[in-house]
Amino acid sequence: MERGTFSTRLGFILVSAGCAIGLGNVWRFPFITGKYGGASFVLIYLFFLAILGLPIMVAEFAVGRASKRSAALSFDKLEPKGTKWHLYKYGCILGNAMLMMYYTTITGWMFYYLYKMVTGAFVGMAAKDIGGVLGGLVSDPVTMIGYMALAVILGFGVCYLGVEAGVERITKFMMTCLLFLMIALAVNSVMLPGGENGLAYFLQPDFSRLTKYGANEVIFAAMGQAFFTLSLGIGALAIFGSYIGKEKRLTGEAICVILLDTFVAIMSGLIIFPACSAFNVDPGAGPNLLFITLPNVFNHMAGGQFWGSLFFLFMTFAAMSTVIAVFENLIACICDLTGWERKSVIKMGTVAIIVLSLPCIFGFNIWSSFQPLGKGTGVLDLEDFVVSNNLLPLGSLVYLAFCTSRYGWGWDNFIKEADTGNGVAFPKWLRFYLTYLLPLVVLYIFVQGYIAIFGH
Repeated sequence: MERGTFSTRLGFILVSAGCAIGLGNVWRFPFITGKYGGASFVLIYLFFLAILGLPIMVAEFAVGRASKRSAALSFDKLEPKGTKWHLYKYGCILGNAMLMMYYTTITGWMFYYLYKMVTGAFVGMAAKDIGGVLGGLVSDPVTMIGYMALAVILGFGVCYLGVEAGVERITKFMMTCLLFLMIALAVNSVMLPGGENGLAYFLQPDFSRLTKYGANEVIFAAMGQAFFTLSLGIGALAIFGSYIGKEKRLTGEAICVILLDTFVAIMSGLIIFPACSAFNVDPGAGPNLLFITLPNVFNHMAGGQFWGSLFFLFMTFAAMSTVIAVFENLIACICDLTGWERKSVIKMGTVAIIVLSLPCIFGFNIWSSFQPLGKGTGVLDLEDFVVSNNLLPLGSLVYLAFCTSRYGWGWDNFIKEADTGNGVAFPKWLRFYLTYLLPLVVLYIFVQGYIAIFGH
């Protein structure tokens, strides 16, 4: 089957970054940073981004580019004869599908809040009433299904236009808008009277703050955020490697994607921390920060409806960039696996993802008595646990082992592919680290994820 291509290197970098940049950067990063000590936590996070995220991303890109196939066939094409690496294709497809079974619901919330902010629904609303908006939304399955379906139809609609005309062109537009929106929002927040303390908390390291939670918990949180922000291990990035040429070495490409991903995370902090400081709000308020705290902040801000609308537009673009990228991966996997025509797969996929997303929505209302991971949890928590705590780390172990083991694709083939073209070479002296030490770090994240949920 003829494969799509990217027209430019910038297109590849922006679409790959779009896959990585999502709610993990712009929602989870600020409240985790707020909770675990501000600037000192950011430094630890950046360290793990370099030693964890970068090598695994290069491995995924290399497998994708060498095979010129999605995760559905990349292992089949590269594995030694008689081995079973190709069985992990089902883990990749499951991981991408399960991610979309709840991510589309949260993306629907972004559309809902964008609509509410643009139409002025929050203007003059009391703080307790703003808190009730999210409660009203999640108790209404019909409204949630409508906004979730909007996200699914728009995402697949972009993919329907093709890799270059749809995925690349529209993601480039969204990412460019995203970056300009962030800069405008950050400048506005930094200039708010009383925002200086929040800015200092975010930018001036104070390692004494880390003692509150203990080194082990802080390091695990930084590792987890560095790892999960890039959506590694389920072939979501490998597919874009399969769409690019051999002109550039892959390490430099991965560095560009990670720098863009990090820029968005840092800018999110510059938007949120000064605003929280200016209005005496706790930036470590958890998931409520986005849907309850920030609408309150915008309500008290000069021009708050305008800035709030821009903020939720930016959030919607960030969420949709991931939706489009993961949909493209699922489409490529199904096409590679079955040989079906792309547009037919998109039509079936639209219906399938809408149906598969219903349990997540029902988990907030008609199935709310189902609490699989303990009191207060729901279907979304279970789906996120399967993806984030299992498929991402275990899948990353598969990619690492495949690229370093003589029983897999092997180190020599990996290095040859990674270093084809011009640019930054992959450090060959990292072979021992990638083969023996990094897998132990990923296993540590996997085990700690279970301890965090079931160990109390």
